[in-house]
Amino acid sequence: MDTLAVILEGPERLALRSLELTPMQPGDVMVEIAWSGVSTGTEKLLWTGAMPPFPGMGYPLVPGYESVGRIIDAGEEAKGRIGDWVFVPGANCYSGARGLFGGTASQVIVPSARVLPVPEHLGEAGVLCALTATALHAINGGDLPDLIIGHGVLGRLLARLTLALGGEAPTVWETNPDRCHGAAGYEAVHPEADERKDYRAIYDASGDSNIVDTLVGRMAKGGEIVLAGFYSDRVSFAFPAAFMKEARLRIAAEWQADDITQTHDLIETGRLDLAGLVTNRRPARDATEAYPQAFSDPGCLKMVLDWRDCR
Repeated sequence: MDTLAVILEGPERLALRSLELTPMQPGDVMVEIAWSGVSTGTEKLLWTGAMPPFPGMGYPLVPGYESVGRIIDAGEEAKGRIGDWVFVPGANCYSGARGLFGGTASQVIVPSARVLPVPEHLGEAGVLCALTATALHAINGGDLPDLIIGHGVLGRLLARLTLALGGEAPTVWETNPDRCHGAAGYEAVHPEADERKDYRAIYDASGDSNIVDTLVGRMAKGGEIVLAGFYSDRVSFAFPAAFMKEARLRIAAEWQADDITQTHDLIETGRLDLAGLVTNRRPARDATEAYPQAFSDPGCLKMVLDWRDCR
């Protein structure tokens, strides 16, 4: 059986073509994908060729770890899940291409335990479940942020989660004036407009590996800097200033299952709203135009590919 998939043949070389799916195993499910999100962090590094050495890295590859859809078939051990609406955090089910991360296709075959139930009523916003859980995972590892760097999707989720969890409104730094809009219940400002130098918990969602020195200068003594993005270059900083501040540095990794569960609870109880974060939608057949736009258009917070016409 074949599936239509987005394939990165190499840096800045993208195609949409059919791939043969590997046979379904007893514990596998087949998911018919409705929407796939395009990551402007990890996937941009794959697109540009700047991704550091990574297990499974190599071209050609099927990207994507933000897909939602319905289980339409299953192996003998997972028949009870047919009909479920699920989030797919990637797949490795192709002949002729690597599954890194493998979720951007019209249909995928994955182990049943890997796909997670999500509310169908979220529609295309369901692709944000993993990124929301990643932001929540960062917050759950320490104190609520009082300063967030970057007002992209991850920065906005960190700010919204801070409020949803009962925290005071954080300050968000954003250098691009086109991205300062959309702050609800908190303020997004240019760093030069902020003179404060006593932040206790600073969360960086910019992916700028050279920003630590700047953040050390804005933190309170004994404060913490959380690296919540993904960094392709070596992160370095001047030691004396960090030493004087007794700075703490924490790296936040990817979400865990408990973070997804908590994310669902925040959404279903109305404490967390994902509205307005998906800004661009393109039919999956337009993937060759959608990916460059997602990576270059500052007005594009989250690009979503619609697979529903690719059956």
